[in-house]
Amino acid sequence: MPLALSYPGVYIEEIPSGVRTITGVATSIAAFIGRTVTGPVNDPVTISSFADFERRFGGLDVSYPLSYAVQQFYQNGGGRAIVVRLYKADGGNAANATIKIAGTDASKPLLLTALSPGTAGNALRARVDYNVSADVATKYGLVKEDLFNLTVRQTPSGPEEKLLNLSLKESPRRVDRVLATDSGFVSIADFSTAGFPKAHGDPDPGNTLWNDDKASTKVVDAAFDSAALDEAAFKGELAQKSGLYALEKTDLFNLLCIPPDERDGDVPVPVYQAALNYCVKRRAMLVVDAPTGWKDANDVFANSGQKITDLGLNGTNARNAALFYPRIVAQDPLRGSQTDVFVPCGAVAGVMARTDGQRGVWKAPAGIDAAVNGIVGLETPLTDDENGLLNPLGVNCLRTFPIIGPVVWGSRTMRGADLLADDYKYIPVRRLALFIEESLYRGTQWAVFEPNDEPLWAQIRLNIGAFMHDLFRRGAFQGQTPAAAYFVKCDKDTTIQNDINLGIVNIIVGFAPLKPAEFVVVQIQQMAGQVVA
Repeated sequence: MPLALSYPGVYIEEIPSGVRTITGVATSIAAFIGRTVTGPVNDPVTISSFADFERRFGGLDVSYPLSYAVQQFYQNGGGRAIVVRLYKADGGNAANATIKIAGTDASKPLLLTALSPGTAGNALRARVDYNVSADVATKYGLVKEDLFNLTVRQTPSGPEEKLLNLSLKESPRRVDRVLATDSGFVSIADFSTAGFPKAHGDPDPGNTLWNDDKASTKVVDAAFDSAALDEAAFKGELAQKSGLYALEKTDLFNLLCIPPDERDGDVPVPVYQAALNYCVKRRAMLVVDAPTGWKDANDVFANSGQKITDLGLNGTNARNAALFYPRIVAQDPLRGSQTDVFVPCGAVAGVMARTDGQRGVWKAPAGIDAAVNGIVGLETPLTDDENGLLNPLGVNCLRTFPIIGPVVWGSRTMRGADLLADDYKYIPVRRLALFIEESLYRGTQWAVFEPNDEPLWAQIRLNIGAFMHDLFRRGAFQGQTPAAAYFVKCDKDTTIQNDINLGIVNIIVGFAPLKPAEFVVVQIQQMAGQVVA
């Protein structure tokens, strides 16, 4: 009520409604981990198209399967992706290219280091000029002779950036600080040894600024590309937020794809195991590619599916993983459109993203609508009988049907084997549960430190109930009525006095998930002749 009621009359006061809308999180943000041509290392970058990937990471490269997986993700309807570039130093070879610009003091050059490791940095050139602003110098208590301009270009015809009015003197235009915040190409490794650079001259007739050593400076210490990634490079260190754990720097991802480091290679089993544990922690799904040795369905089925067991992805954590077989065959534009074999994780993640957008996360990303685009076939065509061997083991098959073409023809988690009878046998059921968990985790943060009594419980029931009812209206649950589809319980029965004393509020949310119709049985019967009574 108002602080003081002093005069007779009407007082108006606004009071909160108690409604705190819970917004559903994204469901199809795919994270990709591996080597690329260029780009920041161990730093998750969010992209929304393959053109973004080309700008930030250099596009397709025959040596880096990750680039093809990202392309196939977007060919199949993917939207937002997160790319983590990994780089492993190769012995004594330089990781980052260096440009040495001659200084006014011959003993003190200006050393620039390429931000991106790898040979892509070897194409950088830098140019210095003195076309600076006296007004800027005065503004920062400097003289015009303290300033210079720096232009960096990715030759021969790449992007270019120009940084104006830089200085080595203490000021807001100090060169190391400006490069750290504004440059996408270079940095200064050691400012204490930096010298004031000489201005470049004009190019000779017939030359340009970027192919004449008098007009610009090229790389003096060339860099080398990453060595092949091993298990340690993939996994990284949690404390350093490197490798797999670089995803700690990003807020949310839903699907994790780890293409092998080489086209005909496999991801090491310990890497998949670490990735699965991390996916459980982050409420995400791991998309697992079948190993290269899986050439025949009967071979995979042999010995009670021992080859599946050898992947080491078992236990309840395997609910957050899905295995897809066989690998896909697609044209490689970098090899004259010759066909080659690629892992399916990127294409499958794209199908999942497309299905989420069209139908919702509760729809199985499989069936005749789950077409795999951008491919010409499958490495191992499967028959119905062969599919029937693998499906009960929790292996999701890719199939090709006449007219329909290649499709995803399975939707089980790695706990989807018939023998296990797991609650989360199906991918859409597991992904819906993860979606609800993450949405409620974020949407109930407001309740922390609120008074733990019936008014709080009522608000929780109201807000979570509204969120679940919206999902019910959109067809996410079984049941014809809300009571048959979901429930939200938060009251004195779930939170007893001892819980209150301990600062705990307990909320129970139940839902009846939709499960895919894997097997459609049509019974046909002849009608007997009707006997006239």
